[in-house]
Amino acid sequence: SAKRITAVIPYYGYARQDRKVAPRVPISAKLVADLITTAGASRVLTVDLHAGQIQGFFNVPVDNVYATPVILAYLRERLGRRDATVIAPDAGGVERARAFAKRLDANLAIIDKRRARPNEVAEVQIVGQVDGRHAVIIDDIVDTAGTLCAAAEAVRAAGAPAVIACATHPVLSGSAVERLAKSALDELIVTDTIPLGPDAARLPNLRVLSVAPLLGEAIRRTHDEDSISSLFI
Repeated sequence: SAKRITAVIPYYGYARQDRKVAPRVPISAKLVADLITTAGASRVLTVDLHAGQIQGFFNVPVDNVYATPVILAYLRERLGRRDATVIAPDAGGVERARAFAKRLDANLAIIDKRRARPNEVAEVQIVGQVDGRHAVIIDDIVDTAGTLCAAAEAVRAAGAPAVIACATHPVLSGSAVERLAKSALDELIVTDTIPLGPDAARLPNLRVLSVAPLLGEAIRRTHDEDSISSLFI
């Protein structure tokens, strides 16, 4: 039998179901954690958990590495010396956007949105300066792309000459591909934590970055029992 089993899960499904938002609604993120542990995993390696507290759902060690270095390297080359503003698409993404803004030496802005119903945005307001600056919208997941496309339109209307969006996990469900094809985005940067469907792969403004080297290094260090703390940035 194996001495240890490390479950490598680039995209942790059900991560957005980390709390009860209504009566009789399951906390599926906890259920999946229990299933993985019961199946025999002695350690879990994942990328950009939607909510960091999900690590507490497991009874085994969880290494949550970030795709930040991969995306930052591309953004630095893409932006060059242009003035930029990093934008959080909602209040929950401010910490992530602030980290990117600091490393890119860019301004920070926040999208204030009011939802009419799930996955729809009724109103979008921008808190921060984007006029005349390259806008970089940062998120961890792009699902139906409704929020992202509405944010891109608002930022473009506010005077940004270029709008780039970055999301680690390209779920791209429902009408996401159609929305993105018609959106105000100049480029959408994602990683390969989720395989793209054929329609998404044909999007002309989509750039896919690989997290394979990042995961490979994390796996090597785990196997050799080396520290992986330097990967948590």
